[in-house]
Amino acid sequence: MTKRYLDYLDQLEAEAIHIMREVAGQFEKPALLFSGGKDSITLVRLAEKAFRPSKFPFPLVHIDTGHNFPEAIRYRDELAEQLGEKLIVRNVEDTIKRKSLSEPKGRYASRNALQTHTLLETIEEFGFDACIGGARRDEEKARAKERIFSVRDEFGQWDPKRQRPELWNIYNGRITKGENVRVFPISNWTELDVWNYIKREGIELPNIYYTHERECLVRDGKLMAWSDFIYQEPDDVVVRKQVRFRTVGDMTCTAAVESIAHDIDGVIAEILESKISERGATRIDDKLSETAMEDRKKGGYF
Repeated sequence: MTKRYLDYLDQLEAEAIHIMREVAGQFEKPALLFSGGKDSITLVRLAEKAFRPSKFPFPLVHIDTGHNFPEAIRYRDELAEQLGEKLIVRNVEDTIKRKSLSEPKGRYASRNALQTHTLLETIEEFGFDACIGGARRDEEKARAKERIFSVRDEFGQWDPKRQRPELWNIYNGRITKGENVRVFPISNWTELDVWNYIKREGIELPNIYYTHERECLVRDGKLMAWSDFIYQEPDDVVVRKQVRFRTVGDMTCTAAVESIAHDIDGVIAEILESKISERGATRIDDKLSETAMEDRKKGGYF
């Protein structure tokens, strides 16, 4: 009998598929958080491999700040229609109006943190007991210490001291009423792993992941995509640059990087040469304090 050896992408894929099937088996009302970014697109491909030819055992859910990249929103809608899967979109702006929340003001104003309110409302509205997300441990130090099954209390809060052991790929999804679990099937992947998988699978991405010319606002040494959503100061400089986005979040807190990578091989080559993580290179919201991400997670963030 011929032995078949799995390469590292096969192993990562198998682990992620196992985790997705564990979610389907352990929870009554899971959801897959889908933004149109590369990590959540990868999750969708993994869900296809885990559950096709059946329908997904969960809807796709997007918490839309209203300040997202239009390229990602178009891709989100097109992929959901192509898959024939249910897409639930809830808007941060509606939450702001309904709860009379104060929008952040000033130089680093962003609705990114306000997504937590809308996410928790959506979890309560649909009774979701598990939310699958595309976070990875290589992105940021708070995510590096979070488990694959991350239990949140009835307020959506994460307590690092309440994390459960995950020995031998055994995941404990037991929760009490009101609690929910955030699940990260690609937690053990790196940015390079994701791109190599996208290349192997021939996955199409929004075009902002590849080099294009764009007007950018130079702020604190980073290139922010110019838009009406970004607070502008009199001394701000706007330039036209050849850039791409390593991660696609809210436009107000996601910077581009200068690039000549017009295709996937070019992107992979640039990642191999990069010495800074994608969030370290591009996410303004992670720079507001040393514990910015962990503080948001403790408040119920993704």
